Amino acid sequence: MSEPSVLDITLLGREYRVACPPEERDALLKAASYVDEKMRDIGAKTHSGGEKLAVMTALNIAHELLQLKLPGGFDLQDFRRRIGSMQSRVDEALAQQEKLF
Repeated sequence: MSEPSVLDITLLGREYRVACPPEERDALLKAASYVDEKMRDIGAKTHSGGEKLAVMTALNIAHELLQLKLPGGFDLQDFRRRIGSMQSRVDEALAQQEKLF
């Protein structure tokens, strides 16, 4: 894996600077676009914002993911391990973001 580079993403018109390996740049931009779209949709329907909107969006995306039907079944342990890994990466990226500002 390559050294992380800095990438600016925008969610609800607010910029966030995150660390991202170059080979994952496109995937992160697509994910940010998806999250932004979901936040806007849920925010418009619920008239909520801030932390509440972020939590509601995270729950909705997690629910969508859990509804996926994968060929050969669904390995819940592997899924939990991957979610934990993603959460650690997000926490690390947010911690690095704080250092940038």
